[in-house]
Amino acid sequence: MVRWRYERTTVTSPEAPPLVDYLVLGGGTAGCIVASRLSEDPEVTVSLVEAGPSDADEPRAHRIQRWPEMLEGEYDLDYRSVPQERGNSFIRQARLRILGGCSTANTMITWRPFRGDLDEWVAFGADGWDYETVNPYFDRLRAPVTPIPPQDRNPYLRDVIDAAAAALDLPVRESWNDTEFRTGAGYFEIGYDPATNHRSSASSTYIRGGAADRENLHLLLGALVERVIVEDGRAVGAVVRRADGRLRELRARREVVVCCGAIDSPALLMRSGIGPRAVLAAAGIDVLVDLPGVGENLQDHAEGLVIWEATGERPSTRATGWDAGYVAIVDEDSVVPDVSTHIPLETWGVNAERYGAVLPDNNVSLVPNVGKPRSRGRVWITSPDPEAPPSIDYRYFTDPDGHDERMLVAGARLARRVAEQEPFASHLVREVFPGPDVQTDAELSAVLRATHQTVYHVSCTCKMGADDDPMAVLDPHLRVRGIDGLRVVDASVFPTIPALNPVGLVMTVAERAADLIRGENGAGSSPAGG
Repeated sequence: MVRWRYERTTVTSPEAPPLVDYLVLGGGTAGCIVASRLSEDPEVTVSLVEAGPSDADEPRAHRIQRWPEMLEGEYDLDYRSVPQERGNSFIRQARLRILGGCSTANTMITWRPFRGDLDEWVAFGADGWDYETVNPYFDRLRAPVTPIPPQDRNPYLRDVIDAAAAALDLPVRESWNDTEFRTGAGYFEIGYDPATNHRSSASSTYIRGGAADRENLHLLLGALVERVIVEDGRAVGAVVRRADGRLRELRARREVVVCCGAIDSPALLMRSGIGPRAVLAAAGIDVLVDLPGVGENLQDHAEGLVIWEATGERPSTRATGWDAGYVAIVDEDSVVPDVSTHIPLETWGVNAERYGAVLPDNNVSLVPNVGKPRSRGRVWITSPDPEAPPSIDYRYFTDPDGHDERMLVAGARLARRVAEQEPFASHLVREVFPGPDVQTDAELSAVLRATHQTVYHVSCTCKMGADDDPMAVLDPHLRVRGIDGLRVVDASVFPTIPALNPVGLVMTVAERAADLIRGENGAGSSPAGG
């Protein structure tokens, strides 16, 4: 495990008032949106608490082309997992401590929520999260999302798109979010400004884009949340540790909203005495609410890798370098894509090289993702110390029917079919990984499982669900069961992971959460599209 390396002593921030109406813990993607939307009401006060610094003066967080520079650096918690029985044990899970969170470091590939994903949520007890209810909140996003325009479209990617469309009988899509679909190939839609390459991070579009000047919104940076304060069964505030080691109590009149992400939100609940009794007892924490689902149900997209030696050179034109791909159905009855494949401009081959692959300098790759994994992992704490990294067990490829393994192999086979098709075929010399000698399903599975990567989409660890689901941490209004005045809003609330990149869904959930909070505290919703 790697501890947080960011030096908090460099962070300065004004003191937040000791008592506000809403206390939002975690200034990542969801937290910025919730705090911004709640503070639109001038009659309430809101404090947004973030462990890291502002991203305002960090140029790497602004230009979306520089996203790789934000990973494994001074803002990245760089979490690791326990050894995996059937998957890669060398995953580095990026989690960003900086205002804007992972929206300052990802590629902002953004999808309108899928009807099939939301139907599944409702089936799991998330009443009120149907497509008709949720879809309008995507259109409310302040973060601009656009199809990658011609000036940023790398022509090499067009060759792969056309090959994928021909080889797999997929429609070529010039835009994605204006229609419902299950399959397609094309340049993605991403959150950025093509004129400046400036990313549409939640901090940029929701905080600095107007909210930062509101007198009723207070930003507290460099403040690590130790625990939520619960009195007489109600969340009334939080204990935070400042850069100089001082502890402060912050209080909320109305609600405390936890937005720390799918690893750190369950960890914070556990440190606060809310979680599985056995885990809390082992960590030396008194149990306030025995809530067995906290930290369970972890889901993530596993990403395979196929690499070829390439001919010639490819242009440097790009928005992010991960600007295109294709999505495909493997099982005919699937209502959402089974496999999503990205087409990178540079190969991320670290895991293949660890496995023993020798990669030529001139290479290209395709990276198929398992869209709807059925394996379930967990995250838990072993100490009340907020600086101690949580333990993570993805339990990749442990689903009993072998669905995830089958989809990973299917994704690699689809990639090989695309490689045989012009105009992509003319870019290739030979397959170098897994390699031409790796042909059977068992052989492909062994290599791909040992070398797969995360797509940094860890989710579902504080899931919402029905009252009769003992593993549902939250009710469908995102309220923590057994504690009044406490909600969770981030990717941890998903009952199941969406088939494609989740940042758009995280933002959409945060938009709806703000309405739920306002509606239950006597205020209306924000203006449509506001």
